[in-house]
Amino acid sequence: MLAPGIILLLLFTFIPIVYGLPLAFTNYSAVDTTKWVGFKNFIRAFEDPDFWISLKNSILYVIVVPIIQLLSILMAILVNNKLRFVNFFRISYFIPVVTSMTAAAIAWKWVFEEDGILNYFLTTLGITDAPISFMADMNLALYGVMCVTIWKGLGYYMMIYLAGLQSIPSELQEAARIDGAGRWKVIWHITIPLLMPFVMLCSLLSVMGAIRVFDEIYVMHGPKGDPASATLTTSIYTYKISFQDYNFGYGAAVGLVVSLLIMVFTLLLFKYTRKGGMNYYE
Repeated sequence: MLAPGIILLLLFTFIPIVYGLPLAFTNYSAVDTTKWVGFKNFIRAFEDPDFWISLKNSILYVIVVPIIQLLSILMAILVNNKLRFVNFFRISYFIPVVTSMTAAAIAWKWVFEEDGILNYFLTTLGITDAPISFMADMNLALYGVMCVTIWKGLGYYMMIYLAGLQSIPSELQEAARIDGAGRWKVIWHITIPLLMPFVMLCSLLSVMGAIRVFDEIYVMHGPKGDPASATLTTSIYTYKISFQDYNFGYGAAVGLVVSLLIMVFTLLLFKYTRKGGMNYYE
């Protein structure tokens, strides 16, 4: 039963990783003879202003993690109640997850255009006098893409948290209410602590997704991270130098740096949860 999945992982994940690691130390490209260059690719990356811009934008993109986790927990708590039409709300919140990222990014691009629906409402309601250039403004472009990521991922993490909520014994919450604890005290002192293993998992997945964000930026702003590299992340930068400049060795080196960055964030997550006494995953 596991064989098909394992074979796919070997072909498209593990083998490319093992094959790609040595490339980071070569000048492998579509035009030059492959030579061993040692750490020159990494030195080149650290001397390249575009690399630092992409790294800064990728780290900034991690802002979506606490936002998406908090909203997902609140949504999961909401749909975990026995409300009228609760199944309708669960399906509605999950629809963005199964929507194609390309279709979602195109739709949101239309929303953020100067003649899009968002500017229509802002000008109609008198909030702004003129349309706002959400797509062309260097200070707003990246945050617009973040909105797409948050909208797309809320339902996915909500379902994970919903599974976690339904695994919590109801006797604990009932005992707390009998002792006089209000709804928010029950959530804060019982529900959230028992959800911490799920918070750890979802936060880790969200951090990895945030640092590797690609599809929504590529569709909304192209392969150069326009405007003026405001949306240039490490994934877009790696794509550009690998498949537009055909410098696969340098691209592998940047990809390795991104992998190390993800590892650092993962270790920080583990350290934070252990320090906070939330050592549920041992």
